Amino acid sequence: MAKKPTAPPASDEKAPPKPARKVTPGALAKARIVAEAASPSPSSDTAAPGFDTYAAATACDSLTALEALIPTCSACPRLRSYCQVVASEKTKRFASEEFWGRPVPGFGDPDARILIVGLAPAALGANRTGRLFTGDRSGDFLYAALHRVGLASQAESSARGDGLTLRGVYISAAGRCAPPDNRPTPEELTSCRAFLLRELALLKNLRVVIVLGAIAHEALLLSFPTPAPEAEPPASTSTPSKAAKRPKAVKFAHGATFPLPREPGLQALTLMDCYHVSQQNTFTGLLTPAMLDQVLQQARTLAQL
Repeated sequence: MAKKPTAPPASDEKAPPKPARKVTPGALAKARIVAEAASPSPSSDTAAPGFDTYAAATACDSLTALEALIPTCSACPRLRSYCQVVASEKTKRFASEEFWGRPVPGFGDPDARILIVGLAPAALGANRTGRLFTGDRSGDFLYAALHRVGLASQAESSARGDGLTLRGVYISAAGRCAPPDNRPTPEELTSCRAFLLRELALLKNLRVVIVLGAIAHEALLLSFPTPAPEAEPPASTSTPSKAAKRPKAVKFAHGATFPLPREPGLQALTLMDCYHVSQQNTFTGLLTPAMLDQVLQQARTLAQL
């Protein structure tokens, strides 16, 4: 009687491992931040904030002093860690460059009548170059428009020291460090607001503030003591319960303008909303060069430049 064939003995050899998944510097940076947050090192110089942005900013009596202060800020460990990791573990495209890797100060004309407020530095843009909207597609779009309307000396912005100067314009941001996924937390934005508040106080000739996107819009409104007058119609005196309610915030709307309250003796301000100059908006046509030119031209007229 024939024997049934027996199964071959199981091999001790394991299946060949799958190829390792390629990890990008950005993903590696995020992973390291998560690991550090889970088990912080007592010796880390970013383990405890201890940096009072409001006291430090208030002590600055000039834009030059404020611009020197901002890169030293260590109030937000998550952001400082992310910026430093991106700066040290460079992408191949910028492997030979020295990254800025710190909070980014404002830039522009100290006698500016127009302030432009963005969201935050890009990880491979201003976090690399050290100047807002410099070294990325968003900056290319913005500075080209400023040049077209006569507010910038050149259309390109590639690096600090490239000869770019602004006429009557100062560039700022709601956040000063590049955030992971372009999403700063409310607490991080609150810390950074101290710098925006001080810029608003030091720009004595300011007349117009252009905010790029809803987050910058919100940050700007929170920098003023009371909501803009058009935030809500006056409540009727016959309805005390309604009169006691806090006025609603002015919602972001591209092309909209609102008056802003300011201290007595200072020039009245106008808030102008504009879609952000991000690639997501410019590549899809949500914001076109003509639309941005129109906002800048209107701001120039209001500022009497």
